[in-house]
Amino acid sequence: MSIIKVKNLVKTYRLPEKIEGSFNAVDGVSFSIERGEIYGILGPNGAGKTTTLEMLEGLNDIDAGAAYIDGLSVMDEPYKVKKIIGVQLQANEYFDGLTLGELIILFGNLYQVKVIPDKLLERVNLLDKLHAKPADLSGGQNQRFSIACALVNDPKILFLDEPTTGLDPQAKRNLWNLVLELNRSEMTIVLTTHNMEEAETLCHRIGIMDKGKLIAEDTPQNLITQYASDPPVAPLHGNIEDVFLALTGHGLRD
Repeated sequence: MSIIKVKNLVKTYRLPEKIEGSFNAVDGVSFSIERGEIYGILGPNGAGKTTTLEMLEGLNDIDAGAAYIDGLSVMDEPYKVKKIIGVQLQANEYFDGLTLGELIILFGNLYQVKVIPDKLLERVNLLDKLHAKPADLSGGQNQRFSIACALVNDPKILFLDEPTTGLDPQAKRNLWNLVLELNRSEMTIVLTTHNMEEAETLCHRIGIMDKGKLIAEDTPQNLITQYASDPPVAPLHGNIEDVFLALTGHGLRD
């Protein structure tokens, strides 16, 4: 059963002042996400991934089309939608003078819910940092704390925007394990990423965007079978990175 439905979603921006006209950063995108699914959105820089997430989260206006989360219209009932979703952003700013436990309580108050910081920090393996401040955290710990903040309202759906960017391999794998653990509790997770291995490892299905459009969508294995060319040497089959390059023509550092 679909918990997210997106129909012909459009976001339009004006071109710079010296150039007349406008362009669609998101251009008629449609997809649905099943309850309890990990769904990944891939695409080169400027493809419209983050803008799509921001519209679903109610952080950016929808210019045309529609989006529904658990039967609620994002356009018509944004506050009800925000009560059932959690959002982890690419960058976060905190009150540096507060401890992690105090920040968790603050975020809970914003949702008018009572939160036990110990339990929430334990869930993301940060219980030993209860009295630490954000400046004391490593990159991986900071990302896990940002997810803890996104969980204060016990959301049905968790949005992650490039959650492992800049993390070392160990911190990245720790965060992957956290995502899988959250998903095992039947939480639906939507993530954007530039990490092809991450998408192939975590996602039940992947949507690939380019120039504001959704150009392919399927399970990782089906995308590999359909689009990845046979590599000239081992490994014996392609991967999601091959699919990405075949569909968009962009290198990962473009």
